[in-house]
Amino acid sequence: MGEKSISPKLVDSQQINTFDSAQLNQWFDARFEEKIKQHFAQKKKSLAIIATKGTLDWAYPPFILASTAAALDWDVSMFFTFYGLNLLQKDPQLHISALGNPAMPFKMPMGPDWFKQIAWNIPNSFMANVPGFESLATHLMKKTMESKGVASIDQLRSACVESGVKFYACQMTVDLFGYAKEDFIDEVTDWVGAATFLPIAGDADVQLFI
Repeated sequence: MGEKSISPKLVDSQQINTFDSAQLNQWFDARFEEKIKQHFAQKKKSLAIIATKGTLDWAYPPFILASTAAALDWDVSMFFTFYGLNLLQKDPQLHISALGNPAMPFKMPMGPDWFKQIAWNIPNSFMANVPGFESLATHLMKKTMESKGVASIDQLRSACVESGVKFYACQMTVDLFGYAKEDFIDEVTDWVGAATFLPIAGDADVQLFI
């Protein structure tokens, strides 16, 4: 036999209140759990990146992470401040700074496989005193990226634009370094300060400082 319903005529007022409260709590708990599941199922993941570096090697991490997150249908916002503004210039001239970066492997992009696998340990004193060493390091890094099929910075930046990544330029840094807005790509979403971007970052599921 099925469960019998409780008639108010058969119980006193205290029993009625207890029964109604239990039923109400059970309904509320089930409804709340359902709404929570719906909320997280419908909510897009979000990522906020603060990009502060302006060299070629440091340009890759923020754009790779942003384009990958956007490809996963995340809502991505990037804040470019100080030297990170170089990444938003129309024609960024990005170089490798090997000096003072001992963790960076110095490898050759040409020659037999055994030769390309050698990590050359070049002293800082040598790199600092050889004219044009930074340009050489930049050229070799670009050739290595090209030989490995790694997208260029321009390609990664375009992928971010096409995926709807929002680019925020630090207005304070623009004023500090004497830039003009015409120096930067048209796809800059807005020119803002830290006070504007921090709430965006605060609401994001993932925040990265690069």
